[in-house]
Amino acid sequence: MTLLRDEPTTERSRPRPALHDLPATPNTVHWGYFDAALAPVLRIASGDIVRAEAITHHAGDAPELMMDAGVTAIYDGIPPEDRNPGVHILTGPIFVADARPGDMLEVHYLQMTPRLRYGSNLAANWGHLYREFGEKERVTIYRMDAASQTAEAVFAYDFPGKYLVPGTITHERDCCRQPALRGVRVPVRPHLGTAGVAPDAAGRVSSIPPGRHGGNIDNWRIGAGATMFYPVQVPGALFSIGDPHISQGDGEISGTAIEASLDVMFQVYIRRDFSFPSPLLRTADSFMTHGFDEDLNQAMRNASLDMLRLLTEHRGLSKDDAYSLMSVAADFAVTQVVDGRQGVHARICHAVFPPD
Repeated sequence: MTLLRDEPTTERSRPRPALHDLPATPNTVHWGYFDAALAPVLRIASGDIVRAEAITHHAGDAPELMMDAGVTAIYDGIPPEDRNPGVHILTGPIFVADARPGDMLEVHYLQMTPRLRYGSNLAANWGHLYREFGEKERVTIYRMDAASQTAEAVFAYDFPGKYLVPGTITHERDCCRQPALRGVRVPVRPHLGTAGVAPDAAGRVSSIPPGRHGGNIDNWRIGAGATMFYPVQVPGALFSIGDPHISQGDGEISGTAIEASLDVMFQVYIRRDFSFPSPLLRTADSFMTHGFDEDLNQAMRNASLDMLRLLTEHRGLSKDDAYSLMSVAADFAVTQVVDGRQGVHARICHAVFPPD
């Protein structure tokens, strides 16, 4: 089946792929939106490899730990009034030569390396249980240990007021630091919360809700070793990455993950030998479809219908057989409930199928 190939056959005869570096600067990022009219900051060919910097919009939660000179330049260079209508810092867009609407953009995520050792989790006003906590917002700062690949909380503080401006830099925390989660260690799994192509729409499209273009999917499995397939919607695809995390649970219940900047390496291919209606994830052991909607039940239905399509069109099963298999072998889970447009993912293991 075409989706199971490790590499597009049309690319195997290509010369050695070019390697591009894309640092994050005020001129190479866009804060809070995708935009089909945005000029590309990098042009590549199918098969090329990109090393790019992805910057967290929560570095201001602990600026002395999470901001270096490059991050500070972005925060200083993009005024708060230009950080809209969403919240995420996106590096790009990247123009992929010859990509056109109807193609699939296949992105192999090769490496994700934390830029700094620290990350932030904000229990935010958009979190699922905000009212149960008396509408209080709280920041927990985590430190990563590279040797054990775990993270532990080093301190927490109550955010002063309400977190409303993306990239807010907080200095008041020094008066009210509290210990947090003593003895608890969280597995580190660096991934991108947001990545995708430009939607076919006029003007800025918020980076907050996920959709057919990808965007803020918040699936922690979109890390090194994973491959994502995005339906191309505009010429050149205009691919961007952002919202980097070093760990997150399914649901992202408090509103954020451990938000931390990453250096990301990925390889991009154009695929024309198949199509798919939504962002599709392939990992070493499984495929995952994604469903999005403001109603979680409809998001579940959308993920189910796309899994049905995957099994019938790309695994050759009948609809009846695919439906049975989904019920006995596919796992459905809530990806996130905090992005307005909620997400469900459906997972089917490669191991249930006979070898091709």
